[in-house]
Amino acid sequence: MSPDTRHSSLRADALKYHRYPRPGKLEIRPTKPMTTGRDLALAYSPGVAEACIEISKNPMDAAHYTSKRNLVAVVSNGTAVLGLGDIGAQAAKPVMEGKAVLFKKFANLDCFDIEVAESDPEALAEIVIKLEPTFGGVNLEDIKSPDCFLVERICRERMNIPVFHDDQHGTAIVVAAATLNAVHVAKKEISDLQIVALGAGAAGIACLDMLVGLGVRKENILLLDRQGIVSTQRDDLFDEKARYARETDKTNLAEAMVGADFFLGLSGPRLVTKDMIRSMAPNPIVFALANPDPEILPEEVLEAAPNALICTGRSDYPNQVNNVLCFPFLFRGALDVGATAINHEMKVACASAIAKLARDSTSEEVGLAYHGETLNFGPDYLIPRPFDPRLLPHVASAVAAAAMDSGVAARPRDMDEYVQHLLGQVYKSSLIMRPVLEAGRTGSRRVVFAEGEDPRVLYSVQTLITEMRTKPILVGRPDVIRTRIERAGLALQLKRDFDVINPESDRRFAQYWEGYHNLMNRSGVSPFLARTIVRSNTTVIAALMVRFGEADSMICGTIGQYLWHLRYVEQILASDELHPIGALSLILHDAGTLFIGDTHVRADPSAEEIADTVVAAARHVARFGIEPKIALCSDSQFGNLESHSGVVTRKALAILDKQVCDFEFEGEMNTDTALDPELRKTLISNSRLTGKANTLIYSSTVGAGAARNILKSVGAGIEVGPILMGMANRAHIVTPSVTARGLFNIASLALTPVASYG
Repeated sequence: MSPDTRHSSLRADALKYHRYPRPGKLEIRPTKPMTTGRDLALAYSPGVAEACIEISKNPMDAAHYTSKRNLVAVVSNGTAVLGLGDIGAQAAKPVMEGKAVLFKKFANLDCFDIEVAESDPEALAEIVIKLEPTFGGVNLEDIKSPDCFLVERICRERMNIPVFHDDQHGTAIVVAAATLNAVHVAKKEISDLQIVALGAGAAGIACLDMLVGLGVRKENILLLDRQGIVSTQRDDLFDEKARYARETDKTNLAEAMVGADFFLGLSGPRLVTKDMIRSMAPNPIVFALANPDPEILPEEVLEAAPNALICTGRSDYPNQVNNVLCFPFLFRGALDVGATAINHEMKVACASAIAKLARDSTSEEVGLAYHGETLNFGPDYLIPRPFDPRLLPHVASAVAAAAMDSGVAARPRDMDEYVQHLLGQVYKSSLIMRPVLEAGRTGSRRVVFAEGEDPRVLYSVQTLITEMRTKPILVGRPDVIRTRIERAGLALQLKRDFDVINPESDRRFAQYWEGYHNLMNRSGVSPFLARTIVRSNTTVIAALMVRFGEADSMICGTIGQYLWHLRYVEQILASDELHPIGALSLILHDAGTLFIGDTHVRADPSAEEIADTVVAAARHVARFGIEPKIALCSDSQFGNLESHSGVVTRKALAILDKQVCDFEFEGEMNTDTALDPELRKTLISNSRLTGKANTLIYSSTVGAGAARNILKSVGAGIEVGPILMGMANRAHIVTPSVTARGLFNIASLALTPVASYG
């Protein structure tokens, strides 16, 4: 496809994207119910007056009673839009809407885009200042240089909320992060860098200010603009540019590049030649950031200097300097602690956190979003990718801490709790798992993963050793595991971080097959078959390790059918005291949390088995710090049907009534009756269940599995589990759809000391 054809296709797709199914990229939705007259009275007159009165007494209370603390204004006058120039405020609106969408997508911050038809910078600043009562922060965008410096300076001086010109400081922060890692890889000292900067606009000046703040010497910088070298002999320099004027005998870019360590380009296309790159110092750092066409293409840089470290502004090359790595998380951290400004300390903290994240290992989500790309820290991975979900907790928390440390935070927060809050936004299971994680960290149990070669297992192991301080065991071929670790960009080492059981050559093979044969020789398993099964079946190996005390718990099921794995778990680990009772799935969805069982183990359970499932489920629900409220679900409503489901559920209820249970339970009822206490009251006046049920126990795996799958597929629910009940935490079987985070969650459960099961 020719460039013209590609451009035509992109243009058509872009216009269609913006126009359909409804014009624009934003809408406003209420966050409170608005279905009754009472709702209206609370939302507007007369109830709204109460919130107004409280804010009039204490303006800081606007953060409690309005959306201000989560609301950002994206403001532009359209005088420097992308590479389009001064196209006017209204034509800038699609860009500002796009910026607002990025705030929402990456940091869950709400935005209003505000396009102002005002070209006078002082008048524009006055308009922005008057918006302060509405917003928690202001993001200035696409205002031409040098006007942008004046607008931001006036607003910062007179406003008591964060004001941030992203074209300047967003670019500067990401450039700083990439520079910190580039000097690390190139083995250069930042204070010794000889820098040539081409482009003296808002972004160029801000980048230099940021680099000087990190330790670059101003006398080591040569700045060039359209007129050439920014020297002390020139009299056409505005204040920000004049700060970087130098006395020099160099007259052009080619001369300036000789011996330079670092080229920073924020100018225009094709302004740098391969000869200029060849004249630079060894291992040069080349940031050619003009977009869409850089000052020099990366392949040309590598032809001239094969060891060069390169960043561009383009997404089709490694190391894209993209402001989205910065501004959503910077504002998130600033607004969450009520920062009155975004200061130098917060910007440095932001850059440092971004840089550190690239040096850390990657996550499963990043690997999936950028499948096939190299994500190991090094020349092709100096900064994280925009869709790295770890940016929110890492960067926002660093910014918030810097705001508190530097004294600009009006609402300081406990940092441990704040990090957990941010993790809860990224991983829905994070908050619900907190009691389990805390219990798991106190023990010394070891977990063996039967499918140790699976990349999801490797990602989860990375998180386990970081957060749980444990040393897992993987069943798999060491060479395959090493290759997949390298491919995924994980910082894992065999023996240091985890142990491996090689099914092809482990010295304990004889012990394992003989142990399996001793268990199964009366079930038609010959010595030859025992050897064959143990050699080829990693679930059997993991279960035998638990049986022989070489591991405390096992996890399997990333491939294959659940019942296939369950058969071997029962053969090897079940006993008179321990046997699988049922599988319990925790589903996190928009309306709350639901536990559902039995989803996998007993297809058609007896009344006794249903009762056992209820008791076991109550024990597990309590582990999450939740009071069990259990409904026995059926097609029958409190005795109105003599169906198999109704009869067996009523028998289970009678069994439970004879036991001493310290939790609420009720049955038999339909699912909607369990979840709607008002409906329940119309059917039965003396229900022992108060409020909504949080645990649904079905009389067949068909019903339980359907509820689980509907919540996951249609309700976008996140699953923790299935949790195999009845095995004293010695075995858990996941399903093939499990994610790395799901494996981490189930492994955290497996690490929990058995005593905590009750």
